Amino acid sequence: MTQPEEWFSTWFDSPYYHILYSNRDEQDARSFIDNLLRYLHPKPDHKILDLACGKGRHALYLNQKGYDVTGIDLSGQSIAYAKQFENDKLHFSRHDMRVVYKPAFFEFVLNLFTSFGYFDNETENVVALLAAADSLKQGGKLVIDFMNTEKTIEHLVAHEEKNLHGVHFDITRKVENGFIVKTISFTDQNQNYKFVERVRALRQEDFMEYFQMAKLRLVDVFGSYDLTPYCRLKSERMIYVLKK
Repeated sequence: MTQPEEWFSTWFDSPYYHILYSNRDEQDARSFIDNLLRYLHPKPDHKILDLACGKGRHALYLNQKGYDVTGIDLSGQSIAYAKQFENDKLHFSRHDMRVVYKPAFFEFVLNLFTSFGYFDNETENVVALLAAADSLKQGGKLVIDFMNTEKTIEHLVAHEEKNLHGVHFDITRKVENGFIVKTISFTDQNQNYKFVERVRALRQEDFMEYFQMAKLRLVDVFGSYDLTPYCRLKSERMIYVLKK
């Protein structure tokens, strides 16, 4: 019996995913990377892994700053797009984050913009974290940037509609069985589509448990892309800095 496809393996490869999220703020992303670089102080010869890199926008910006960057993602289409930007210090590869990419190879591993907690089986989140830790050199650092689940749930917008590039998206959100579930429905060229995003509603205590299992030491927790201190009730993000 064939296993059902995981939602992210189909949705992230869909052109509609990129239409829906085409208005993501590039300046915000770059500002966050700049703040991280000032905080982490990578040396010019340090190697950085962008875990779940999508089309490679963060990896590309890091590389423009002079760093040796590898981006990995499960989406074949995203990686195919990103590969056009490859150079001697920028590489992309289609890879499952649950499998170690290169053991003890990177000084830094970055997992940004809530690219974690996608798996139905909670154990696989730990497997992915262990794989990330195994990719780090001893003393290397892992950064995980996740939504602040407490605040996200409190301010969850149950229903909204968006018109983008001629496509009318109907979006609903709910919390169900420990997941924040976002259902995206639309019609294009007389064909109906429906995609579902499922991200585990991970709270700080869940992450602490995961970090303990992966033998990673917590260095800092930030609550915004400006790297302000984390506040459970007010912060937009949970940004964890961990050391191997």
